[in-house]
Amino acid sequence: MSAVLANRGAAPAATGGRRLIYLMGASGSGKDTLLRHLRAALQPDEPVLVAHRYITRPSGADEASVSLSDTEFQRRAAMGCFALHWDSHGLHYGIGIEIDAWLAGGAAVIVNGSRAHLAAACARYPALAAVEVVADPAVLAQRLARRGRETPAQIAARLQRAAQAFDLPRGHAVTQLANDWLPEDAAHRLLSVVRDRLAA
Repeated sequence: MSAVLANRGAAPAATGGRRLIYLMGASGSGKDTLLRHLRAALQPDEPVLVAHRYITRPSGADEASVSLSDTEFQRRAAMGCFALHWDSHGLHYGIGIEIDAWLAGGAAVIVNGSRAHLAAACARYPALAAVEVVADPAVLAQRLARRGRETPAQIAARLQRAAQAFDLPRGHAVTQLANDWLPEDAAHRLLSVVRDRLAA
């Protein structure tokens, strides 16, 4: 199943999503770690929120995710509870509709998305900022092996997928963010993107 909007046929979000930061990157690129460091670097009065993902697998200790059964995920999807949702590697992922209220309230919102479903996000939030976290393949392989979720064959498949190009919607640019070394440095560069959006 391809990525779909929670409300089929719905118009793009009223704000255009200019304060939505769509973070994406291959498994092992360090997105969850960057988001953890970013939250730690925020000033108390900064209106920045990291949206949690709804996932049909157990949540890791380092990620902002809520684990749902397949049945519960599908029930919520049918009820329009997701602003975006997609399938990847046999799992369901969703971003809650609550982000629309956060954006309408003036917050900058960061979502942990999927490169393959950037077009669906751009259709609903045409003014979003797309940021791709990238890392050297050897670094990716080490990180994937260390987290212990996949077999060597599954890791090899993920590395192959990481090297593949993805479709970029017309009129949209992607900011690449290298994360090979200290995650604190990459997190501060991501925070600069977020603060630029807040100031715009």
